Amino acid sequence: MTDLIEHETTATFREAGDAIVAARVAFAEWARTPAAERAAALKAAAARLRERIDELAELNHRETGKLLDEAKGGIEAGAGTLEQYAELGPAHRGRSLQGSWGATDLMVPEPRGVVVALTPWNDPVAVACGLLGAALATGNTVVHKPSERCPGVGALLTEIVAEQLPEGVLRCVSGDGRVGAQLAAHPDVDVVAHVGSTATGRSIAAAAATTGAKVLLENGGNDALIVDSDVDPRWAAEQAALGAFANAGQICVSVERIYVPRAIADEFLDALVEQARKRPHEIPMPRLVDERMRDEVHAQVTEAVDDGARLLAGGEPGEGSFYPATVLADCAPTMRILREETFGPVAPVRVVEDFDQALREACDDRYGLAATVLTNSMEHAQRAWRELPVGTVKVNAVFGGAPGGAAQPHGTSGEGFGYGPELLDELTRMKVVHVEPAPRR
Repeated sequence: MTDLIEHETTATFREAGDAIVAARVAFAEWARTPAAERAAALKAAAARLRERIDELAELNHRETGKLLDEAKGGIEAGAGTLEQYAELGPAHRGRSLQGSWGATDLMVPEPRGVVVALTPWNDPVAVACGLLGAALATGNTVVHKPSERCPGVGALLTEIVAEQLPEGVLRCVSGDGRVGAQLAAHPDVDVVAHVGSTATGRSIAAAAATTGAKVLLENGGNDALIVDSDVDPRWAAEQAALGAFANAGQICVSVERIYVPRAIADEFLDALVEQARKRPHEIPMPRLVDERMRDEVHAQVTEAVDDGARLLAGGEPGEGSFYPATVLADCAPTMRILREETFGPVAPVRVVEDFDQALREACDDRYGLAATVLTNSMEHAQRAWRELPVGTVKVNAVFGGAPGGAAQPHGTSGEGFGYGPELLDELTRMKVVHVEPAPRR
């Protein structure tokens, strides 16, 4: 059996190398393709995604457990993102410089070359479409490796988009982390874009330091939710539950740690437990992606309880990979449940004396993806978004944001912009051009 696995891995390694070679060959022609033609291909791909939304959503549900309606929402978001980059690509421009009267000075964006896109399983279509759309719109070619937890979704998505493109411009390679590592370390790759764990992101950065590839990373997060004493605690509990339990906590910007002032803590915790017990009976909540993830989540919960946290709801694995919505109280700053990303439906609550303590402890973290503050105080909102060392701060809503927004993670959560017009900048490089006439003979 081991020989068979190694044979399959070796075959996949060859496939990965072949995909990079094909992407390099296709790059010259694709980079010269007019931006409007590239845009038309992305719009056609978006239309095909919508036509096959039921097929993709069902496959996503089977592979990852994602609820069907949420899977369809992710596919619709992915199609919208492709259309967004179809519009932004032709409008992406450099600038002219004010030089001498007799010369022309320009800064012109050019595609970087071959992009390796390593995409996650928790929202496999929406996330992938952001990276694929921006890379293709700017004239790059792409090798896409989806998570091994959703190989079918990744392959089908790539096939649908690639049908609208010339041969070799976009290919999918399936495989585990070893295949991803091979792609990231390949000397003929110009950009490695990765959405996933911090540990994997660090290994990619180390490989790219050798090859010289540009790295875009959106890695783990430990997003804080600060509840101020002047808000309705029941509303705050609804926000906390949405942030911690949506998609069973399997969202990059899910709420991972909650700080609530002692003055409203009891009412907040009662309401949060009530919200937890509504799932999945009154409010749908999916299973975790697999039993390995369930075991990892349960280990963190068990460790917290052993260290003195009070289990108020959940905390016992369900059938298969299901894990219940879980509420922990009396959490201490040293507990792993507050220091590390959990990626499961767990709401660990830390009771603090006041807003100042909440903000201070929320800022004490090595991650830097996102954070939320619930407050009626403009002063506190202003202090929070100024002081929190994260890429995205949300005030009075755990989810939301305008279309076209671009997140830039801080700390160990990654580097580089994701989404928005800024992602087009990341996937191009500037060439400065100076033109002046030669002297007459």
